Amino acid sequence: MSEKTTLKRTLGLWAIVGLGLGYMTPTVIFDTFGIVSGDTHGVVPLAYLASMVAMLFTALSYGKMVRVFPSAGSAYTYTKETMNPHLGFMVGWAALLDYILLPMVNALIIRIYMQSLFPHVPAWVWVVSYVIIVTGVIIWSMNSTSNLNMFLLAFSITLIIAFIILSFIQLAHGMGEGTIFTTQPLFHANVHISQVLMGATVVCFSFIGFDAVTMYTEEAKNPSVVPKAIILTVLIGGGVFFIAAYFTQALFPDISIFKNKDDTLPEIGLFVGGKIFQALFIAGGFASTFASGLSSHASVSRLLYVMGRNGVFPRKLFGYVHPRFRTPIFDIILVGVISLFAITPSLDLISSVINFGALIAFTFVNFSVIAYFVFRKKRYKTAKDVFSFIILPLIGAGCTGVLWYFLHSDALKGGIVWVMIGFAYMLYKTRFFRTKAADFGFEQTEKSAETNL
Repeated sequence: MSEKTTLKRTLGLWAIVGLGLGYMTPTVIFDTFGIVSGDTHGVVPLAYLASMVAMLFTALSYGKMVRVFPSAGSAYTYTKETMNPHLGFMVGWAALLDYILLPMVNALIIRIYMQSLFPHVPAWVWVVSYVIIVTGVIIWSMNSTSNLNMFLLAFSITLIIAFIILSFIQLAHGMGEGTIFTTQPLFHANVHISQVLMGATVVCFSFIGFDAVTMYTEEAKNPSVVPKAIILTVLIGGGVFFIAAYFTQALFPDISIFKNKDDTLPEIGLFVGGKIFQALFIAGGFASTFASGLSSHASVSRLLYVMGRNGVFPRKLFGYVHPRFRTPIFDIILVGVISLFAITPSLDLISSVINFGALIAFTFVNFSVIAYFVFRKKRYKTAKDVFSFIILPLIGAGCTGVLWYFLHSDALKGGIVWVMIGFAYMLYKTRFFRTKAADFGFEQTEKSAETNL
């Protein structure tokens, strides 16, 4: 392996935004609708709106940090460089939980789709076939991954538009609320703020795509476009989620009609447009999930690569870039192997556990802004600096804290076990903190671009 082999810069602004949106899986709102509608007592779009507002403040913090540290690694890199390498590892380890599980979620959803169409085929056939295809495409090149992602994303968005048009027709004919102009999907007498926030903690995993955008910094043609890509990903993705959720909730105020509340997309397609549209809608969901599978699989392999390159994980394996394909081949294959576990678990369980790692990453990115700009660079002497580097990240951390409070108990338990495993590994790796910070992957990578802030 040549030590000079690096990731290849092939991605423009909209390719990165497309990967972020693909990661967010626009059709996931239909998959998790039954779960979230039950949690929120029938105000799914309000849960998405609350989550989007919370994510916007954190997205601003990501934008600030990626300008200073234009490298892959995301929250792991920012915490490691601004606070402490050991704390950075723990944040990166926690973030690995959601990054590793999301490819498994995509494989699981694909399994559910295919089983609804071909119930007599064993589940493992679909999971193994899907994982082999996705892993192969990502190994081949990031450019081919991006192109396929954009095609699949465009197809799934087209199906969502078709769903909205059919929703207009069905609501006009008396289905659900019987009108397009209704406030019921946003508020009604039986709704409590705690239910909305509990639902927001479930749907916030849908916004992980804007965080994953930072993983492509070292493959962007111009790293300066990444902060813009982050904000665009949140706004466009959040808008799609909100509109789709509004029409779905207006059509289905009562979720008791669904036989499978763990994944309601196939039944939503059937009720709205009949069997033909159901088949197309499943195809759109399949395309969206496949696109998310490509993006999420590619992103987590980049995080593993950075942690391997820094020596946190074995460098010869995790930090290896294939000289021909210019992709981290071991990390990609490892994520594929982990995704095979999607053969048996439920969507509800995995989606709840994912949020633990995401919320830790979001919290510490906000703290990283304060640690870097306020404590290291002393940027607190003007009203603009106070607002940008103290107030906004504190609001972001506060919003994340509210989501923390309403986190599902299963997610908390699973996340704590995961963190304990990571802490034990860190103790082993550092010989109970007897090694120097530099030996634990603390490589100063700061390339400040404060003039752009």
